[in-house]
Order: sequence, then structure tokens, then C-alpha cells
Amino acid sequence: MQQYFVKGSAVSPVTIEDKETSKHMFQVMRLKEDDEVTLVFDDGIKRLARVLDVEARQFELVEELDDNVELPVQVTIASGFPKGDKLEFIAQKVTELGASQIWAFPADWSVAKWDGKKLGKKVEKLEKIALGAAEQSKRNVVPSIKLFEKKADFLAQLDQLDQLDQFDRIIVAYEESAKEGEAAALLQAVTGLETGAKLLFIFGPEGGLSPAEIESFEAKGSVLAGLGPRILRAETAPLYALSALSVLLELEK
Repeated sequence: MQQYFVKGSAVSPVTIEDKETSKHMFQVMRLKEDDEVTLVFDDGIKRLARVLDVEARQFELVEELDDNVELPVQVTIASGFPKGDKLEFIAQKVTELGASQIWAFPADWSVAKWDGKKLGKKVEKLEKIALGAAEQSKRNVVPSIKLFEKKADFLAQLDQLDQLDQFDRIIVAYEESAKEGEAAALLQAVTGLETGAKLLFIFGPEGGLSPAEIESFEAKGSVLAGLGPRILRAETAPLYALSALSVLLELEK
């Protein structure tokens, strides 16, 4: 069944105001009266909805659906700006894999350089990609997107006085750890996390994270962890981390 995210609260009847959503529903999918879809509102609850009036773009809410596919922990993926359209790829795939927030920042070794104007357009594009991926993967929420123009702004987010309330764990994917044979830090960092815990994963761009960045992240209380014995590309590492979390926290039960 087709799923759509609708902003606002779940009050029946529902009128679809968003033009893109309405176009997909009634022009692309050609919904007609009495057809049913799944609607997800700001509360993250899926609801079965039936088309009442095609011209008015109105739906009747039928019932709440007991279907929550979110990870048991809230995961923020933070990546150093990668080259080309890799951030678009990352946004799509980590949405499918369960990320709750997607951040990106200009790392020391990032080749890509985006100013404020470009970042604004980039955010809009990434939000559309995340929305489509969340609908396709039947998520209960759409990840939020935040791009930092300056690395200092990103580091300010990790200030020890604030991050204690914001994140329960900060893990930095560090390829040097993998090269040195470290194999347990990731497992140790996620072991014992309670349902609803907040986790931040930090990844470097193609060139990795600089020694100065690693030092800064460690000073913020981060854990350095290798992601297996192989060195992963910038766009692959976040997918590995989320997949590993799913196995450790969901599939073992």
C-alpha cells in the first residue's frame, strides 16, 4: 500500500495541501474515491486512510496501524562533505536504514566547498530525497537534514555541556583503528544502550578525518571505532554502521 507523510495533526477529514504529494496521489497513482493509502502525520503513527473526494483532495482516517519500523535508538549520521552527489546517495540510503537525523560539515580534508547559498539548495534537495526514501522504506518518521557551513559550528554542537543531553554516545568511524586491528569498540559502545537512546556517528570525507579533528572529537568524549577490517569508502561507512546497529539491536531479539 502506498504511504505518504502529511504535515500536521491527524484530524479527519484530511485535506492534502502539499502540491507534490497531491500530484503523486491523484495524477501519478490515479487514486479514486474509496481507494486506501497509509498516511503518517507528525506524531509518527501510521493511519489507514480512504479517499473521500478526489477534487477536494480529502481523505477519511479509518484506523491507526500498529506498525513501527524505527530503530530502537535514535541515530544521527554526521559526514564530512563528500565529493559530487555522494551526500545525496548517503541521505537516501541512511534514511532507508533508519537514521533519524542527517548532518554534514566541511571537514579538514573535504574537497567539496559549499557556501551558505549552495547549502540552502542542497538542504532542499536532500529533504526531498529523504522524504522519498522514507516513504519507500515505510518509515514512521522522515530524517531531518542539517548542513553546517563552518566546522566550528559543527564542533559547537558537540560541546560537552550540551551533548550530554543531546547524545548518549558519540562514535567516530576511524580507519586507523581498523588498520591497527581494533575490533571491539563499536560493539562496546552500543552494548547496553536503552531504547530511545541517542547516538551520533561521525564519518570523514574521502580523505578521512585529520589528526586535529580526531583530537577535537576525542576531547568531546567521542569513542573511536573501526568498522571491520576493510577500509570503506565515505559513502559506504555510514551504511555499514547502521546495518551493524540493526543486527545488534533488532535482529538478535
